[in-house]
Amino acid sequence: MQKSILTLLATLLLFSCNTTESSKNNYVSKTGLITEKAMVVTAHPIASNVGKAILAKGGNAVDAAVAVQFSLAVVFPFAGNIGGGGFMVYRNKDGNATTLDFREMAPAKAHRDMYLDSAGNVIKDLSIRGHLAVGVPGSVDGMIEAHKKYGSLPWAELVQPAIDLATIGFPVTKREADGFNRIRESLEQLNTIVPTQFFKEWNEGDTITHLELASTFVRIRDEGRAGFYEGETAQFLIEEMERGEGLISQEDLDNYHSIWRNPVTSSYKNYNIITMPPPSSGGIALTQLLQSVESFDLKNMGHNSANYVHLLTEAERRVYADRAEYLGDMDFYNVPIKQLTTPAYNKERMESYHPSKATPSDSIGSGNILLESDQTTHFSIVDAEGNAVAITTTLNGAFGSRVVVGKAGFILNNEMDDFSIKPGVPNMFGLVGGEANAIAPGKRMLSSMTPTIVEHNGKLLMVLGSPGGATIITSVYQTFLNVAEFDMTMQEAVNAQRTHSQWLPDVIMYERGALSEEVIKKLEDMGHKMLDRGNIGRVDAVKALENGKLEGGADPRGDDLAVGF
Repeated sequence: MQKSILTLLATLLLFSCNTTESSKNNYVSKTGLITEKAMVVTAHPIASNVGKAILAKGGNAVDAAVAVQFSLAVVFPFAGNIGGGGFMVYRNKDGNATTLDFREMAPAKAHRDMYLDSAGNVIKDLSIRGHLAVGVPGSVDGMIEAHKKYGSLPWAELVQPAIDLATIGFPVTKREADGFNRIRESLEQLNTIVPTQFFKEWNEGDTITHLELASTFVRIRDEGRAGFYEGETAQFLIEEMERGEGLISQEDLDNYHSIWRNPVTSSYKNYNIITMPPPSSGGIALTQLLQSVESFDLKNMGHNSANYVHLLTEAERRVYADRAEYLGDMDFYNVPIKQLTTPAYNKERMESYHPSKATPSDSIGSGNILLESDQTTHFSIVDAEGNAVAITTTLNGAFGSRVVVGKAGFILNNEMDDFSIKPGVPNMFGLVGGEANAIAPGKRMLSSMTPTIVEHNGKLLMVLGSPGGATIITSVYQTFLNVAEFDMTMQEAVNAQRTHSQWLPDVIMYERGALSEEVIKKLEDMGHKMLDRGNIGRVDAVKALENGKLEGGADPRGDDLAVGF
């Protein structure tokens, strides 16, 4: 224990000394961190260093992923979690790939009209805040299943860093301090037992501890799955549900299991794309987007030119229309994966594309799409043997449902809002969904998460993913094209400013400064509506270089950090 604490303190010292400079440098850096053997890129410097420490002591990529996932639940509670869920794409050193679905599920007592009043109207915020917004968590089961199948180090060694961080405490970044200050009032209103560890006026560099969460991690360390889904932790969760009139029961916890699924695979020129199947919409959508633009000369168009942005937008409109109509949990709904990912189908969808005229979204289809908020997180890991892991995980909104389980210290998701709470009625992000994503007991809600691994000529090339709701898909899409079509380094590809369109609303969103006034005017002349907005996505990625080394691309839009050796 003493050695673990000393190692952690050294990590914290490294973080406090170097993080700000490293993050700022990424804005102007043309090349990310280059390492000889291994790389970890996450949304938080402490979590990155935890992953590096696991790899340095002989752990593999999955070992590091487990330790990072749990550490993020402590140091990055906006999205890091044990009370949420996510997806993992894994590729071993021999090129064999699989995916793990540890997405949350609807409780057994959930039903399609649970957020409607007696007149059939949506009850404001009921699916967004509080106990009824919570789906059955999947993260702990997912990490256990990943470790059981591919882990090499003892389970206890992978959970211990989270225990140390929660017990000793760590310095918060400015973003974290601002986040804690913003949610203090809602935490007080929504919790049956007020989580006092969050209650002060936070400043950058203040130390925070999570002692109840540390005790929960001790149970997970010592008892594995039973340390969360049974016994004391489960009892705390059920008592929390009873106090707040939530739905999750012991039966729900007993019945939750993550699922190994076959990846969605496709090709783009001489690249092979390995990504997630439903209930993630990301893999199918990414495949469709790439097939839609593969025949065009993107490089000649120019990065973020009017013609380039126009083409990407036209493809996005068609793909997001399909997402709304056809995608959901394929254990409940017959998702036409084969047709949607067939090149001929997507080529046909682009036949109505006009190179100088926008296609009105209302002429493409009907229906809308569901999003997660930007408060998702992604991390990418490559170990010294060449095994690769891409994990995207979330609570949905910032701090999820804002409910902290009394006596257990972990934050619960608000993923139930990712279902279609009523056809044609907007969710928390102003968008609506269809029948494929209606609420049903035991069903997994649709997601935009897109953890992805890319091969080039049969060899590992990239590991990438992003938070950002529906912009996850387009962030991964553009980052890949930045490398494949515009010969950018990994860091340049991550830094490059992005655009986004999603069919409805009928608008092109763009990061401030991404497009010149001339480009904006040309797009408007084509018939596009333009919207200047803040950051789009937060990609963390790794690229395998031709010389055998690795380049980390940490997104400068956050506190993200690439580390390795």
